[in-house]
Amino acid sequence: MKDLGYLAQDISILHRQYYKDTGNEFDKLDLNPTAACILLTINDHQNINQSQIARQLVLDKGMVARQIKKLADKGWVTKHPLPGKALEVSLTDSGKELLNKVQTIRSNWWKDRFAQTGIEADSPIIPSIEKVVKTIIDN
Repeated sequence: MKDLGYLAQDISILHRQYYKDTGNEFDKLDLNPTAACILLTINDHQNINQSQIARQLVLDKGMVARQIKKLADKGWVTKHPLPGKALEVSLTDSGKELLNKVQTIRSNWWKDRFAQTGIEADSPIIPSIEKVVKTIIDN
């Protein structure tokens, strides 16, 4: 059996390859892959604020703030002040339209990768990885 220590390296390779393969498609939408992940996270979590987005994606808060500013400047998200310094973020109608394209790019990439390897979408590795990720973002 392969040393489990390589799993992080393998996941990192997948992550980098995803960004490399999808970068041009996201460029055509005037997005980068990180901003696309932020849009997906906003869609998945209603009433989410910038700090929660950073925690969900394990990203630097400053990076999330800069990306959200760009997304807001393009009219894809709106920011609503909450008590204190927090800002709730939500998708605009044009952001929801863009989200459909983002989801298609992401889904097609995984379908292609799975088809190349013969892995099925219901592979037992997927829930295992999701469980590990959940323990990271829930802390």
